[in-house]
Amino acid sequence: MHAMKLFVNRLTVLDFSFLHPERGLLGESWWLDVTLEGGLDEQGMVLDFGEVKRQVKALVDEQFDHRLLVPADHPALERRGDELRFLTRRGDFFRHLGPPESVRFIPGEAITPESVADAIRQLLAPQLPGNVERIGLRLYEESIDGAWYRYSHGLKRHCGNCQRIAHGHRSRIEILRDGERDPGLESKWAERLRDIYIGSQADLVAITSRNDQTCYRFAYEAEQGRFELELPEARCYLLDTESTVENIARHLRERLEAEHPGHHFQVRAFEGIGKGAISGQDGR
Repeated sequence: MHAMKLFVNRLTVLDFSFLHPERGLLGESWWLDVTLEGGLDEQGMVLDFGEVKRQVKALVDEQFDHRLLVPADHPALERRGDELRFLTRRGDFFRHLGPPESVRFIPGEAITPESVADAIRQLLAPQLPGNVERIGLRLYEESIDGAWYRYSHGLKRHCGNCQRIAHGHRSRIEILRDGERDPGLESKWAERLRDIYIGSQADLVAITSRNDQTCYRFAYEAEQGRFELELPEARCYLLDTESTVENIARHLRERLEAEHPGHHFQVRAFEGIGKGAISGQDGR
């Protein structure tokens, strides 16, 4: 008898940050598609869809989502207990300190959809019933027609995993000027925020110098423990508030209104895929 395949497309979204050998700290959002291949169980199923959600989605959400993914075998990575140091090829310095559950080490020298899928598969396989013979995992970016940017942040007051100081998103941005979409302004702000860390002024505890670069050090105590992040000033964007998506949307609208007096703006800021906040007009 031929093996059967069960598939679930877009089972979940993985929102995370990772260390890139050239670009440093990047926020990212990936869809996850799952295929399970094997024989049928006594119910006539490869695996019940409810179990796919319970086992596969739960493992991904718990072990990979809202974490800093680190290429475990990259030569520029230095580990000092819970402290990580990383130097990009162009000399940008990054330092992260946080509880072990805020980081996931991925075998290899680069974080790719394939390397992350392999890491998920290694953890998942022992948990599935014996009739499941093969696990297919596909991680991929959202298709965005328009402007988007990657950002990382941390929310110290959040009661969940958003408190982790270096998690992130790949997000679209929509700007309406006087009721009409303005692709030029969307592209401008997406470029301003490209590969950025959005930090709170209240969490900026020191200005340092690393490799002749000015760096910002952010730190705070949260429910899960002590978090610190140090990175080049040029890669940071500061807010007077916590970097929630609501505050990001409001901040961008206020900046737009200050830079373009006499015009009315609405900003739809996304936090990853399919969710976000609206500021301006009906969403002020």
